Formats: sequence, structure tokens, C-alpha cells
Amino acid sequence: MAHTYMVFEFPDEEKAQQARHKLEGWKQAFRLDKKLQVKFDRGDEVGDQGVEEGKPEAAASSSKKGEKGKAKSKAKVEKGDGAASGPVKLLVRLYFSGHEKLSEQQWMDRIPGDEIFKKAHPKVVHEGQGGFDEVLKRFETLE
Repeated sequence: MAHTYMVFEFPDEEKAQQARHKLEGWKQAFRLDKKLQVKFDRGDEVGDQGVEEGKPEAAASSSKKGEKGKAKSKAKVEKGDGAASGPVKLLVRLYFSGHEKLSEQQWMDRIPGDEIFKKAHPKVVHEGQGGFDEVLKRFETLE
């Protein structure tokens, strides 16, 4: 199975959340549970502050609401601190098997072609290309 990563740079948290919401809608509608994964990269200092300050609330809400509650509480903590005003990267991993090449190509065309994502300077990194290892490590370290 081949990995393909898409990196989008949004000017603020609000635009990145809109893009995530769009991807989550597609993920549910087309049943892309493990084939399409999304993570935020808010930068080292901004991401670390949000994770440290959001842990007590996130731990309490994750037992009640699941992962969506955790993400929402973390976003609320960051917005309250004013730390979410900087640029945010959205990393999207497409993970299709060898016989699903057509589906993979359709999603590689659809996602960057959408209006929300066009303005975010899309960058597609395929497995084996230069910079793939860096994106892979960054994706694995993010929550």
C-alpha cells in the first residue's frame, strides 16, 4: 500500500477547521475511514502549548465524547489563549492499496481542486519522493 501526503498551509485556524470539516464529511460519505487521515500542524511552540494546557480537559472529555470532543476542547483552549492566530498546516494522508489506483487518483484531484484547499498552497508528496521522510515523521509525531 502506498502513502501519499498532502500538505496545506492555511493562514489561520478557522480556515483549517473548515477544511477539516469538509474532509470529515467526505470521509463519512464515501466510507474512507482508514484511507483518509487528517492531522493539524500548528508549529512547535503553538502545538506544544495547546497540548500541555488542553490535557486535563481533553482527558475528561475523551472519556465522555471520544476523539471529536478532545479535538474541540483543544481548539477551544488554543482560541482562548490567542495562540491560534498564526498559520496552520493541515496534513492529509491518503492510504490506498495497489488495486485502488483510480480511487487514489480521484481523491488526489478532488481535494486540492476544491475552493477551500486551492488557497492553501497544496503540496502533494508521494512515497519515494524527496521530502517524504520529513512529512512522514511529522505526521507520525502529531496527535
